[in-house]
Amino acid sequence: MTVAESPTRTSGPQPILDGTRGIAQQIGVYVFVVVPLLALIVAVPFAWGWGLGWADVAIAAVFYVVSGLGITVGFHRYFTHGSFKAARPLRIALAVAGSLAMQGPVVDWVADHRRHHAFSDKEGDPHSPWLFGTGPVALARGFWHSHTGWLFSRDQTNEKRFTPDLLADRDVMRVNRAFVLLSVATLLVPALLGGLLTWSWWGALTAFFWAGLVRVALLHHVTWSINSICHMIGDAPFAARDHSRNVWPLAVMSFGESWHNLHHADPTCARHGVQRGQVDISARVIQAFEKLGWATSVRWPTPRRLERLAAK
Repeated sequence: MTVAESPTRTSGPQPILDGTRGIAQQIGVYVFVVVPLLALIVAVPFAWGWGLGWADVAIAAVFYVVSGLGITVGFHRYFTHGSFKAARPLRIALAVAGSLAMQGPVVDWVADHRRHHAFSDKEGDPHSPWLFGTGPVALARGFWHSHTGWLFSRDQTNEKRFTPDLLADRDVMRVNRAFVLLSVATLLVPALLGGLLTWSWWGALTAFFWAGLVRVALLHHVTWSINSICHMIGDAPFAARDHSRNVWPLAVMSFGESWHNLHHADPTCARHGVQRGQVDISARVIQAFEKLGWATSVRWPTPRRLERLAAK
């Protein structure tokens, strides 16, 4: 069974949750969230006159694009929603690229996101900002929960219910099991490149900091902003059964994910930015894959369907 054959469906009456994370897994979550964040916090004083070179910027940009598109095109539009079918090499490459973002193994990520769509902004949604009420204090608490706090919950989404297709895919499961190794690689490979480009240990250290830790933290918070900000403020031109909104300032950094309202109105659509001027880099990448013959059966929007989804 391939991923695209069973996109967002859940199966059977299995429970939503499947136990809790073990201590080692929970410690891993704290490390993956807190350490890059600390690097991001100290990035500004480090960049003020020293510690940031063009090699760091170039390596960070390459890894940001590769890992970011691995999340948006791979983990999200392909593995979660089946917006297109992918040839086997592309399927494996997307799973690896998304894992380089250090946002969790592919199966965990997809299970949580399919659960989010199944219960969007209702009880059962793992990261809705609206779970605590609509007052100022409740929304402040909701923002923290939806942006970062939910990651520290030990509850595990039931993968047998939400991702049976991925559990049956041997290629995906191999990448899933290699997540820790890929997380090490996403930090050390930039350091190696920085050292080789500058031929110095200092170049390796600064590349580790900027293209490794800071890049991961920046991508973390751009991705998490889709969960928080894009469910709180912005415009909603299409009819969705939740609080999903479009937030244009995030469009480029999120590769088009912040055109979030259309996505929730039509989750399997391969393009999220469908109106004039809405930049959607992820859709362009999928289009390139389609032209190369690597992606097929792409679910592009049609004028008739968009008209039907338009909010009244």
